[in-house]
Amino acid sequence: MDGVKVHCTLLPLTLKGVSCNMSNVKEKMTEVIQSQPEDASYDEILRELAFERMIERGLEDSRNGRVISNEDMDHRIRSWQK
Repeated sequence: MDGVKVHCTLLPLTLKGVSCNMSNVKEKMTEVIQSQPEDASYDEILRELAFERMIERGLEDSRNGRVISNEDMDHRIRSWQK
C-alpha cells in the first residue's frame, strides 16, 4: 500500500487490511518514553503509555462509529451512582 500512512497504537492490530507491525509499535512507545522528563519514574512512564493507548483506542472507536450519545453516557454514569 504505497503512500498509505498508518498510525499504529501501542499494541499490534490490523486496520482495514494494513498490519501494524512490532517495529511501528516500538517506535510509538519510544516516542512516548522519550517525551517524558529525565526524572520521570517507571510508574509515570507506564501511566503515559497507558494513557496514549486509551486515547488511540478511543479515536479508533470514534472513526469506526463505536460511539454513544451524551444522553446515553449520562444514563450509564447515573446507574453507577446508585
